[in-house]
Amino acid sequence: MKKILVLNGPNLNLLGTREPEQYGHTTLADVEALCQEAGARLGYAVECFQSNWEGALIDKIHEYGRLYKAGEALGCVFNPGAYTHTSIALHDAIKGVDGLPVIECHISNVHAREAFRHHSWISPAAAGIVIGFGVDGYLIALEGLVRKYGR
Repeated sequence: MKKILVLNGPNLNLLGTREPEQYGHTTLADVEALCQEAGARLGYAVECFQSNWEGALIDKIHEYGRLYKAGEALGCVFNPGAYTHTSIALHDAIKGVDGLPVIECHISNVHAREAFRHHSWISPAAAGIVIGFGVDGYLIALEGLVRKYGR
Protein backbone atom coordinates (compact mmCIF):
# COMPACT_ATOMS: atom_id res chain seq x y z
CA MET A 1 0.00 0.00 0.00
CA LYS A 2 1.40 3.41 -0.96
CA LYS A 3 2.01 5.94 1.76
CA ILE A 4 1.02 9.57 2.21
CA LEU A 5 2.88 11.81 4.61
CA VAL A 6 0.95 14.31 6.74
CA LEU A 7 3.66 16.70 7.88
CA ASN A 8 3.17 19.40 10.51
CA GLY A 9 5.57 22.16 11.46
CA PRO A 10 6.27 24.24 14.55
CA ASN A 11 3.70 24.73 17.29
CA LEU A 12 1.13 22.45 15.69
CA ASN A 13 1.75 20.08 18.59
CA LEU A 14 -0.15 22.73 20.61
CA LEU A 15 -3.38 22.36 18.62
CA GLY A 16 -6.38 22.30 20.91
CA THR A 17 -4.83 24.66 23.44
CA ARG A 18 -3.01 27.32 21.40
CA GLU A 19 -5.27 30.18 20.31
CA PRO A 20 -8.44 28.07 20.14
CA GLU A 21 -10.36 31.04 18.70
CA GLN A 22 -8.04 30.80 15.67
CA TYR A 23 -7.34 27.06 15.46
CA GLY A 24 -10.23 25.42 17.34
CA HIS A 25 -10.15 22.78 20.06
CA THR A 26 -9.14 19.78 17.94
CA THR A 27 -5.78 18.37 19.01
CA LEU A 28 -2.98 17.23 16.74
CA ALA A 29 -3.70 13.64 17.80
CA ASP A 30 -7.31 14.16 16.64
CA VAL A 31 -6.11 15.53 13.29
CA GLU A 32 -3.74 12.62 12.85
CA ALA A 33 -6.51 10.09 13.58
CA LEU A 34 -8.83 11.83 11.08
CA CYS A 35 -6.11 11.72 8.43
CA GLN A 36 -5.28 8.08 9.04
CA GLU A 37 -8.98 7.13 8.83
CA ALA A 38 -9.41 9.13 5.62
CA GLY A 39 -6.26 7.60 4.14
CA ALA A 40 -7.51 4.09 4.88
CA ARG A 41 -10.83 4.88 3.18
CA LEU A 42 -8.91 6.16 0.16
CA GLY A 43 -6.64 3.11 0.09
CA TYR A 44 -3.42 4.67 1.43
CA ALA A 45 -1.36 4.33 4.59
CA VAL A 46 -0.95 7.74 6.23
CA GLU A 47 2.16 8.50 8.24
CA CYS A 48 1.92 11.58 10.47
CA PHE A 49 4.97 13.52 11.60
CA GLN A 50 5.31 16.81 13.49
CA SER A 51 8.42 18.71 14.43
CA ASN A 52 9.30 22.13 15.73
CA TRP A 53 12.71 21.73 14.03
CA GLU A 54 13.15 22.80 10.42
CA GLY A 55 15.87 20.22 9.74
CA ALA A 56 13.65 17.33 10.86
CA LEU A 57 10.94 18.51 8.44
CA ILE A 58 13.50 18.73 5.63
CA ASP A 59 14.76 15.22 6.41
CA LYS A 60 11.20 13.86 6.25
CA ILE A 61 10.59 15.55 2.88
CA HIS A 62 13.83 14.00 1.58
CA GLU A 63 12.75 10.57 2.87
CA TYR A 64 9.42 10.83 1.09
CA GLY A 65 11.13 12.03 -2.08
CA ARG A 66 13.05 8.74 -2.10
CA LEU A 67 9.87 6.74 -1.35
CA TYR A 68 8.06 8.57 -4.15
CA LYS A 69 10.80 7.77 -6.66
CA ALA A 70 10.66 4.12 -5.53
CA GLY A 71 6.89 4.06 -6.16
CA GLU A 72 6.11 3.61 -2.47
CA ALA A 73 4.58 7.03 -1.70
CA LEU A 74 1.92 9.17 -3.34
CA GLY A 75 2.75 12.53 -1.80
CA CYS A 76 2.58 14.81 1.21
CA VAL A 77 0.09 17.10 2.93
CA PHE A 78 2.16 19.77 4.67
CA ASN A 79 1.19 22.41 7.22
CA PRO A 80 4.50 24.21 7.66
CA GLY A 81 3.15 26.54 10.36
CA ALA A 82 5.20 29.72 10.73
CA TYR A 83 7.95 28.27 8.52
CA THR A 84 5.57 29.04 5.65
CA HIS A 85 6.62 32.65 5.84
CA THR A 86 10.32 32.22 6.59
CA SER A 87 11.78 29.02 5.19
CA ILE A 88 13.49 29.06 1.84
CA ALA A 89 15.12 25.81 3.00
CA LEU A 90 11.75 24.02 3.06
CA HIS A 91 10.92 25.46 -0.37
CA ASP A 92 14.25 24.14 -1.67
CA ALA A 93 13.67 20.72 -0.06
CA ILE A 94 10.34 20.34 -1.85
CA LYS A 95 11.86 21.47 -5.14
CA GLY A 96 14.85 19.21 -4.54
CA VAL A 97 12.78 16.02 -4.33
CA ASP A 98 11.62 16.66 -7.87
CA GLY A 99 8.22 15.18 -8.48
CA LEU A 100 6.88 14.56 -4.96
CA PRO A 101 3.45 16.23 -4.88
CA VAL A 102 3.18 18.40 -1.77
CA ILE A 103 -0.14 20.00 -0.83
CA GLU A 104 0.33 23.04 1.41
CA CYS A 105 -2.36 23.14 4.07
CA HIS A 106 -3.30 25.80 6.63
CA ILE A 107 -6.03 25.60 9.25
CA SER A 108 -6.72 29.34 9.29
CA ASN A 109 -7.07 31.72 6.36
CA VAL A 110 -3.58 33.17 6.49
CA HIS A 111 -4.61 35.96 4.08
CA ALA A 112 -7.16 37.26 6.60
CA ARG A 113 -4.50 37.51 9.31
CA GLU A 114 -1.40 39.64 9.92
CA ALA A 115 0.34 40.96 6.81
CA PHE A 116 3.52 38.97 7.49
CA ARG A 117 1.47 35.77 7.02
CA HIS A 118 0.36 36.70 3.51
CA HIS A 119 3.54 35.50 1.80
CA SER A 120 4.40 31.81 1.53
CA TRP A 121 7.79 30.47 0.51
CA ILE A 122 6.16 27.04 0.24
CA SER A 123 3.36 27.88 -2.23
CA PRO A 124 5.58 28.22 -5.33
CA ALA A 125 6.92 24.70 -4.72
CA ALA A 126 3.55 23.15 -3.79
CA ALA A 127 1.34 21.12 -6.11
CA GLY A 128 -1.73 22.67 -4.46
CA ILE A 129 -2.86 24.76 -1.52
CA VAL A 130 -5.75 24.37 0.96
CA ILE A 131 -6.30 27.34 3.27
CA GLY A 132 -8.92 28.32 5.81
CA PHE A 133 -11.12 25.22 6.18
CA GLY A 134 -10.06 24.46 9.72
CA VAL A 135 -8.81 20.95 10.38
CA ASP A 136 -11.11 19.72 7.58
CA GLY A 137 -8.51 21.24 5.27
CA TYR A 138 -6.31 18.21 5.90
CA LEU A 139 -9.08 15.94 4.61
CA ILE A 140 -9.66 18.18 1.60
CA ALA A 141 -5.91 18.10 0.88
CA LEU A 142 -5.75 14.30 1.19
CA GLU A 143 -8.75 13.86 -1.11
CA GLY A 144 -7.29 16.30 -3.64
CA LEU A 145 -3.90 14.59 -3.57
CA VAL A 146 -5.48 11.18 -4.25
CA ARG A 147 -7.86 12.51 -6.92
CA LYS A 148 -5.11 14.29 -8.83
CA TYR A 149 -2.15 11.94 -8.37
CA GLY A 150 -3.54 8.60 -7.18
CA ARG A 151 -4.31 5.40 -9.01
